[in-house]
Amino acid sequence: MDGSEGEVRVTGGAPLLLGVRHHGPGSARAVRAALDAARPRVVLIEGPPEADALIPLAADADMRPPVALLAHAVDEPGRSAFWPLAEFSPEWVAIRWALERGIPARFIDLPATHSLAWGSDEAAHGTDGTGGADGTGGSETAESVDVRVDPLAVLAETAGYGDPERWWEDVVEHRSGGQGDVFGPFLALEEAMGALRETYGHGGHDKDLVREAYMRLQVRAAQREFEGDVAVVCGAWHVPALRQKASVAADRALLKGLPKVKADMTWVPWTHRRLSRVSGYGAGIDSPGWYGHLFTAPDRPIERWMTKVAGLLRAEDRLVSSAHVIEAVRLAETLAAMRGRPLAGLSETTDAVRAVMCEGSDVPLALVHDRLVVGDVLGEVPQGAPAVPLQRDLERAQRRLRLKPEALERELELDLRKETDAGRSRLLHRLRLLGVAWGEPVASRGSTGTFRETWRLRWEPELSVRVAEAGVWGTTVPAAATAKAEADAVGAPSLADVTALAERCLLAELPDALPVVMQVLADRAALDADVGHLAQALPALVRSLRYGDVRGTDTHALTEVAEGLAERIFVGLPPACAALDADAAEEMRRHVDAVHGAVGLLGETGAVETAADRGDVAVEGAGGEPGGAVAARGVVAARGVVSACGPGGLRGRWHSVLRVLSERDSVPGVVRGRAVRLLLDDGELGQDEAARLMGLVLSPGTPPADAAAWIEGFVGGGAGGGMLLVHDERLLGLVDAWLTGVPADAFTDVLPLLRRTFSAYETGVRRTLGELVRRGPGERRGGVPGGGAGVPGFAAELDAARADAVLPVVRLLLGLDGVPVQRGADDNDLAGVAG
Repeated sequence: MDGSEGEVRVTGGAPLLLGVRHHGPGSARAVRAALDAARPRVVLIEGPPEADALIPLAADADMRPPVALLAHAVDEPGRSAFWPLAEFSPEWVAIRWALERGIPARFIDLPATHSLAWGSDEAAHGTDGTGGADGTGGSETAESVDVRVDPLAVLAETAGYGDPERWWEDVVEHRSGGQGDVFGPFLALEEAMGALRETYGHGGHDKDLVREAYMRLQVRAAQREFEGDVAVVCGAWHVPALRQKASVAADRALLKGLPKVKADMTWVPWTHRRLSRVSGYGAGIDSPGWYGHLFTAPDRPIERWMTKVAGLLRAEDRLVSSAHVIEAVRLAETLAAMRGRPLAGLSETTDAVRAVMCEGSDVPLALVHDRLVVGDVLGEVPQGAPAVPLQRDLERAQRRLRLKPEALERELELDLRKETDAGRSRLLHRLRLLGVAWGEPVASRGSTGTFRETWRLRWEPELSVRVAEAGVWGTTVPAAATAKAEADAVGAPSLADVTALAERCLLAELPDALPVVMQVLADRAALDADVGHLAQALPALVRSLRYGDVRGTDTHALTEVAEGLAERIFVGLPPACAALDADAAEEMRRHVDAVHGAVGLLGETGAVETAADRGDVAVEGAGGEPGGAVAARGVVAARGVVSACGPGGLRGRWHSVLRVLSERDSVPGVVRGRAVRLLLDDGELGQDEAARLMGLVLSPGTPPADAAAWIEGFVGGGAGGGMLLVHDERLLGLVDAWLTGVPADAFTDVLPLLRRTFSAYETGVRRTLGELVRRGPGERRGGVPGGGAGVPGFAAELDAARADAVLPVVRLLLGLDGVPVQRGADDNDLAGVAG
């Protein structure tokens, strides 16, 4: 090579040091131009040397960035570190350049075997080994960024810029690579970093001294091997340290005695979102999507960007024409000229998009930022990349179930009556047991059947670490989930945790884990005397008894434990409700609600099984099977709960417990009130008796605070109490009369509780109650002969004419158009539709 370029590259065998900003498209283009001009015999790259064997995979046709090198400790997979690489990362460009020309490429940073052992705190947060928030090099964690020097911020401030990103765009990203002196930018950046290192030393990056010593040793070795024809691609922050003269003995002394762990490495998919600072990984760029665009569209980047934005907004049904694109480009270029910038940057294009395409609104602009400026691009790695056996089994399951990992969050509706959807559900539940939170269950829209599940899916790069970590439990997903469930059952801190685990095992269909879980559950239930713990455990256990109707699992083993828990709760609940303070009483009220719902479900389960065994009903199971076939597989709850529906069964005994709670003065008012309400709702207590009990509690002899607590239990807690007061004027009158009679000195004490009670009602319910109270008892009772009430919409009898008016809508919702209405002599149309 001749000319000035040759003089720059080699000075007495000195290596070509190309200082870069990690994930910088301008740096990437400049590196490619410099390598084309220099044509070194070897390329050394900042990164862990253990990954040298993985470099050839970068040339695989199935390798698509963004990807990351993942290192994890073999004995402790959760201790891990990432080195992300995007298409516009200078390191990735250097790797591809070398592979395309058959030139060796090697990583020269401190080995992961040392960095993982040395920085366990960093590994726990996902170290970005390619350079952190300083943007120019050094392993970073989000917690340590604020105590370290940010070279870009210092240089930008020196140049008069308030924003480092904007300064970097102006001086680097908006330059055209390959024109003029291709080495000039690297010399200028090295000089700037040299001045910063003279002022700030290692700048708080204390471990960089050891890393740089190792890199110097590797550069020396490569120079000897390749006769000085060496190029080094590293963070610009390290260039002055690699250029300085240091003895081999001094560098080796810095490396002496470093801790070590056995480490494995592989390639894993990465995302643009994880390259963004908002993810907490400190990769050093706010706008990976924008940088990727700059790298792939060096010609007319603004026009191409505006076209992308227009396409996105059109896909979201916004009216954006070609004229909008033209005007947005003109405005962005005008803003750049007014601000003295060489080219419109992200701030100018954002302002132009907001003004022209979004009509000044930040709502669609937020979509542009999320989808394009940051982006949800998910990389891919080839099948030949090393992976733990569990990862391979997971990939096979994903292909079999056609469940592809995606970076963009999406909802997945599953019908468990279909084999493929049932398999997807099992896989997602098993992964959750293993701590791989790929999917999150959410409430299903449009259906409350047990055959329906809705999941919110989003694949995050760190889930690869969780899969590697879960590999210690087994080589397949079912085996690993089974082993993990058994270990979790033995180590569960509470009885409720064990019952929740049993529920999850049934959802994940892990029959081999259930014997261990059930044994632990039975042992814990026999020893736990805390009624609160038993009440927390029962609902999950009863829910588990109902899963068999769709999933085809045998829940017979859970029945005796559920019945035993219920009986112990019945015996221990009344004594446990005595002498409780306000907080403990509210917690006990929640326990009473939970047990009431669980006993109801337990009774329903028994009723379904009894009818199915007799052949009186046809319960449709998976794939439309008749109920007899389903019951024969044991998919409905066990026979032991048949008695739950009888007068002396569980439900009857529970009603007896509620009666005891409602009548015992030592029980807090909120629990007594709730017991009365539950008995009333179940038809075990008449309206007159409920009114009598309320009248006793609201008599002048009861302290106002106790009376307010009783009201909270009776009509509060989101149990539909507002509608009860709307439709029962006697109860509303009792509350109204008591409230107006509360002494002034006690009113301020009970007001917060009452406000909490009534503020939970829906707006329409509160408005109706206020109207009823305003009109007064006489107005409400005074109506036309025949029972017509003074309040429109409320009367003693059903207004058939008004009910008939809703019939067309009801029939349409129920899909009964064309079906003749069945009605008896005394039936109205609405009752006929319901029948």
